[in-house]
Amino acid sequence: MRLLTFSTLFPHAARPNHGIFVENRLRHLLASGQASSTVLAPVPWFPSGWKGFGDWALNAAAPAAEERHGIAIRHPRFPVIPKLGMAGAPWLLYRAMVPQVARLLASGHRFDLIDAHYVYPDGVAATWLGRRFGLPVVMTARGTDVNLIPRYRQPRRLIEAAIRDASALIAVSAALKAALVELGAPDDKVTVLRNGVETDLFRPPEDRAAARAVLGLTGPTLISVGALIERKGHHRTIEAMRRLPDFALMIVGEGPERVRLAGLIAKLGLGGRVRLLGSRPHRTLAALYGAADASVLASSREGWANVLLESMACGTPVVAADIWGNPEVVRAPAAGVIYQPNTPDGIAEGVGRLFAALPERAATRAYAEPFSWDETTAGQLALFRRVVGGLRSAPVG
Repeated sequence: MRLLTFSTLFPHAARPNHGIFVENRLRHLLASGQASSTVLAPVPWFPSGWKGFGDWALNAAAPAAEERHGIAIRHPRFPVIPKLGMAGAPWLLYRAMVPQVARLLASGHRFDLIDAHYVYPDGVAATWLGRRFGLPVVMTARGTDVNLIPRYRQPRRLIEAAIRDASALIAVSAALKAALVELGAPDDKVTVLRNGVETDLFRPPEDRAAARAVLGLTGPTLISVGALIERKGHHRTIEAMRRLPDFALMIVGEGPERVRLAGLIAKLGLGGRVRLLGSRPHRTLAALYGAADASVLASSREGWANVLLESMACGTPVVAADIWGNPEVVRAPAAGVIYQPNTPDGIAEGVGRLFAALPERAATRAYAEPFSWDETTAGQLALFRRVVGGLRSAPVG
């Protein structure tokens, strides 16, 4: 199965954790030996790599091409209009990628289908590329692309058209499938294939006491992992700490909200109990999860939150907001608790409820173990074969 994997949500050397769940799913698919992939991971064009420009500077630092985990990846640039270009984003992306795909085909690459991740603008542009080059498109919905962006009129129209044009759709949770169906997708056109967790990487530490000592942890400790953006709700978790005087909190991630969050920590007098640890390489997170007593996810929107499974695989139960996708991950007391409302008081109540009946760490690990990537890989292969086989058996014209 020869794939053209297409997504702006893909890691690169300057942003190694960006969209890492897309890369992880692809890595496990390729490890099956039943598929190959050429990755086209476009990056927004920006003229300066000065760090003061934040993520824009990181995009400027992305290599034109690189290899990660044995996968060849191209990072062509495409134009964007910050804060003003939502409606035009798919067109700009499409126009910039037409010559890129044409060059790949001219150089001898052949593809059975386009494997597109994130419905808007990536999926919309992918369906246009598919039409131009005669390739079927399988499009994966991952969260905000179907639970927020369709609220805007023009993007919604383009998303609805892409849903019609795609040969098949993948949703990473049942909640996202329901959203796709609401946007016009036939029920049988959408396959739910959840994200998995690498249980060989995310596992309990061999010496948890030593892991805690390295971090200077002495009492009950919470961890919150995710980009420092408003949607991740770190500000709510910080405010909840006023109601949890016996707890410490580690926040792992980087982003534009860092200054605001640091100010909130200082304002509330929590400097001795709340730490911003910054971004950490994905492979080093297991030690942090394993040292903590519980993870908190206070996001306002998610599709399928990988951080929940990663934490549980390390033996650390979770306290997660009652939003799309989370109840599909946290389904038993061994996994943790779902809390509502998604407020500082709700978080504090959820933490109290979890610690009133804290599960054994071995039970939490056992809960996570069946969530490997194997089932997702098998589902992808079956779906891709069905799409390609259906085209081959269809009458010409």
